Amino acid sequence: MRERLFDLGLWLLLCVPVLLRSDPNDGGSWAQVAIGIVVLGGCVAVSRRWPLAPIAVTVAASLPATLELFTPSYSLALIAFGYLAGRRQEHTRGALWLFGAVAAVGLLLTRITATSLGQWFTLLLALALAIVAPWLIGRYVRQYDRLVHSGWELADRMEREQAAVADRERLRERSRIAGDMHDSLGHDLALIAVRAGALEVDPALGPDQQHAAGELRRAAADATARLRDVIGVLRQPDEDPAPTAPGGEPVEELVARARASGLAVTLTVTGTGREPDGMAGWALHRVVQEALTNAAKHAPGGGVEVRVDAGAERVAVDVVSGPGTTGSPLAPGGTAGTSLASGGTGLVGLDERVRLAGGVLSHRPTPGGGFAVHATLPRRTPPGGQVAPAAPTSARELDRVRRQVRKGLAQAIWIPLALLAALGLLMAGVALWTQHQSYLEPDDYDHLRIGQTLTAISEAEDLPDHPLDGPPKGVPAEPPGMDECRYYRSTLLAAVPVYRLCFVDGHLADKAEVR
Repeated sequence: MRERLFDLGLWLLLCVPVLLRSDPNDGGSWAQVAIGIVVLGGCVAVSRRWPLAPIAVTVAASLPATLELFTPSYSLALIAFGYLAGRRQEHTRGALWLFGAVAAVGLLLTRITATSLGQWFTLLLALALAIVAPWLIGRYVRQYDRLVHSGWELADRMEREQAAVADRERLRERSRIAGDMHDSLGHDLALIAVRAGALEVDPALGPDQQHAAGELRRAAADATARLRDVIGVLRQPDEDPAPTAPGGEPVEELVARARASGLAVTLTVTGTGREPDGMAGWALHRVVQEALTNAAKHAPGGGVEVRVDAGAERVAVDVVSGPGTTGSPLAPGGTAGTSLASGGTGLVGLDERVRLAGGVLSHRPTPGGGFAVHATLPRRTPPGGQVAPAAPTSARELDRVRRQVRKGLAQAIWIPLALLAALGLLMAGVALWTQHQSYLEPDDYDHLRIGQTLTAISEAEDLPDHPLDGPPKGVPAEPPGMDECRYYRSTLLAAVPVYRLCFVDGHLADKAEVR
């Protein structure tokens, strides 16, 4: 339905010049108007299936009127069909053959009619400006749309792949958390089993107490075995092993071990609270550990500053690393200043661990070429249903790029059209100026008298500087016996009627208004 409305509107628009410039008042006829309207309707109807056919038909309708091709009635149609052909046609070979054929036919007609080559050069200029230039603009818009479409397909595919990588890393991080829990809970359950075994053989207890202690020992052993089986199922065979450092290691000890290994790291602790326990404590330990590891790996020689603010309800940690002596520090698993480059997923896993603990993780490159990681963790981990969902990784960036693409597409369409409109206005201005040079005012025409000499008329400034190049088509034959006849415009907007002044021996012998 939209295509039909567009075609109808295009047809009505192209019919306006035909109605205005092919009627009897401009030297045409109503038959020419009807033929032009029908021809344009057929061209619009077939333009989607055969984009080059409307150009050929419009050129064929323009050449009989003038070999210069650019006619007032069909100039707009040439521009529109040229653009639509470039926009809709897949291949360019047919269009190039058509343009060459138009130039060849124009040259042949010029030689047949024995007119000057100036008209053929004008035809080439009209062909370039009215057909080829819009066709090139249409080709550009078509290629740009294809590029944008391909880019969005690639972006969507990359987005899906990145989401899959992020989901896989979140699952791996949960598996690592499960491994951490296995290491901690397995140790605690083993201690419970050992103590229950000691109570089972304690002679100070009665048979019932020893039997209960034995059941406790067996239950602890069974729980340890089931925990090991569950963790084994959750873990992937290619996963990294669980951290060897204990989850309860304080940040001070972690920083001290990093400093002892040669990393220039400083620690600043503020607040009155202590480090959180449980999942929040493990997340705090992992944030600092991951940031220090990547600073040592990717920016050796650079300083690292760790700031911990232990409040009553929340604990905030900032790890800011410098650029280093051999390169910029990297985001965990990525390139400098990126969060998810080169397939790295360090920040994804870190974000998942912090999120499961009820906290928020953010990261950014610093102005000095370093990298900063910030995490805020609650002292108590909320229930699973209250954990905030992970935000899309590139929703804002995708929206920004879409706005840029729309802006670029609008510029690609309107800037060439604006340049084309400016060229059209310039050509119209030149045409009006040229017509003004051959315009004879009616009052000056009435003052002319038979028998006046051409010299006297020119000295009285009653004649324009430049007459028309020749008689317009269809005017009556010149009177016999005249040495010279000159034609001048009687109006600025229409080609006819014109004033004809004929001279014999330099004297005005005949004057007439001819149509």
